[in-house]
Parts: sequence; structure tokens; C-alpha cells
Amino acid sequence: MKYQSRKKAVLLLADGTIFHGKAVGREGSAFGEVCFNTGMTGYQEIFTDPSYYGQLMVATNAHIGNYGTNENEIESDSIKIAGLIVKNFSYEYSRDLADSSLQEFLEKHNLLAISDVDTRALVSYIRDNGAMNAVISTEVDDIDKLKKELAAVPDMNGLELASKVSTTTPYFVGDPNATYKISALDIGIKKNILRNLTNRDAYIKVFPYNATFEEMSGWEPDGYFLSNGPGDPEPLTQAIATAKEILEKDLPLFGICLGHQVIALANGISTYKMHNGHRGINHPVKNLITGKGEITSQNHGFAIHREETEKHPDVEITHVHLNDDTVAGIKMKNKNCFSVQYHPEASPGPNDSIYLFDQFIENIKKTKVTA
Repeated sequence: MKYQSRKKAVLLLADGTIFHGKAVGREGSAFGEVCFNTGMTGYQEIFTDPSYYGQLMVATNAHIGNYGTNENEIESDSIKIAGLIVKNFSYEYSRDLADSSLQEFLEKHNLLAISDVDTRALVSYIRDNGAMNAVISTEVDDIDKLKKELAAVPDMNGLELASKVSTTTPYFVGDPNATYKISALDIGIKKNILRNLTNRDAYIKVFPYNATFEEMSGWEPDGYFLSNGPGDPEPLTQAIATAKEILEKDLPLFGICLGHQVIALANGISTYKMHNGHRGINHPVKNLITGKGEITSQNHGFAIHREETEKHPDVEITHVHLNDDTVAGIKMKNKNCFSVQYHPEASPGPNDSIYLFDQFIENIKKTKVTA
């Protein structure tokens, strides 16, 4: 069979560490920042999530591909990861709802993957040494060449990637006769976020990553949304400026992940690159307002500074990550604005965090009543 005669492949880390495996799908090389996701399911959603753009994804689950793929289980129109690293790759699948195998899905999107890697050792190494650039390649006999090419790959710190995944022209989602109108800034938006908003009687106009406040406010929306997305938030100067104008006018604003970081930057709170980030569907978060715990889906390599947030007179920490006490949510004391550093639309809880979309709609309702 095809998978019994696969080519040898390597994973080369920026510090020179090498892991060996076998190629899945196409031959060649793929470069990016290596990171890991601890989710047991949801691999197709992960691969198509724009927030993962340019990253080599390590799946910690021992078997990937066993339930195939389904064309409805995507978060964007294409695969966004740069490459895939797994322990056991399943060529066959056993789910009635699947319409193709993961192998066919990867081949369709021309993605390079490597299997038979000691992923437990790899993840342990990343945990100890931090996220770093890497390359997966079938060019196993020319490591020196790969090292030179890898050295030229830019570091994720300071890298603007939202422009790589954002829409280039505005578009609409939902029912034009819906009760609420929302302007959404696409800095890497997921389809399920839009679905959650339209399910709450909202009609959405999605704008490119560099849209101005004048452009977003032109069709007189009732609220504003800043999406998730990839890369370092600090280079997103236009998005930060747009957020500042929304805040100055005290309009309803909700941000998720990268959007959360943009809101923090708009308030003068800086961000930093994490040692290896949070990526998975079992991250515990505490809501400090209600005292309740939430099991959340997370995917971010940057975070906002907790000390700066605590000292800010107009910002309150609403959620904290229980594993490391990083900031998982904020709200403004004097503005109609809140944000979270996780994905309520992914619903791993399954419904622990879905209230955040209802909270956003309630904020919009209050503004419409008093307008």
C-alpha cells in the first residue's frame, strides 16, 4: 500500500535539534514556528483556523485522521497551518459523516505532513525550550542546506500576519433583515464566530484587517467585533487605531484572542510572546465576576501583561487562566467593551463560554434602547 513505502522525513528545529519520521502526502519542505495542540478532536478545525497561519502544528493525540474530514467542519476556505507533525497518521477513517480521508484533504490543499515522530519527546522539548522556528522536509540528506534556509525564516515576534489571512474586500454574512447590525474586523476570523453571531439575529459586515473606523461605521452598525488571528498584535497599527476610535465613542465592542490583544494595546497595555503559548481544548479559566470555572478552547502565542492590566484605572480583569494566572479576559469600567483570550465559539465545555456572545448582544440592546 501507498503508506508502506513512504519517504523518510525530518523535523529540524532552529537550535539544531532533529526528529525523524516519515512523509505523508507530498514531498518537499515546509517552514514555520513549531507549536503543539493538546486537543483530542477537532484537527480539521485546527488546520483551517487562520490563527494558526504559518505554524507547524504538532498534534499531541496519538492518532490523527481516524475520523476523516467533512467539508462543513472548516473555519476558513483553506488549510492555514504550514505543516503537520503527528505520531500515528490514520489513512483509513470510520465515521459515517466523513466525506473524505485526512490524506485526501491534505493532498487537496497541498500540505506537507510528517508522521512516526516521537511527539511526546518533541512536545516535552518545546515545553522546556519554548516555541521556535522549524522545518519539516523530505530532503533528509542535506541538513546543512535546510539549516541555512531555516535561518532566513523571520521570527514570529514582531511578525504581522493578519494581512495574509484577512479578506481583501468587505462582505456580508447573515439575514439583511436581522435585528442587529455588526461591523467585524477580519484579522483572521473563524466561520463559527460569524455563525454564532448570525444565530443571535445579527447581520454582519466583515471588513479587511486595515479598515478604518470611518469605513466600519459607514453603514451605521449597532456594534463592533474584533476577530481572532495570527501573528504579533503590535504591528497592527491600523486595527489599534480603529479600536481606539470605537472606544472613544463608547460603542459596543467585543474582541476574541488577537482582537482581545488589540483592545489591550488600544488602552496602552502591552503584549508579550509566551514561552510556548496556549493551544488546546481543555484550558481551565475562572470567571472572576461569577466565580465559575470554564473549560475553554485556546490558541495563542501572545498575551497581555497582567501587571499593566491590574494597574490600569479603566480596565478590569474578568477572567484568568488557572494553569498560569495569565489574563484570559478584560472589560473596560467606563466603556461598553469586553474581550477574552480564548474561543467561546469552539464550545469544548461545551456551553461554558457561549454566554459571551449573548453578553455582546445584550450590550448592543442596551445601547439601542438608550440611543
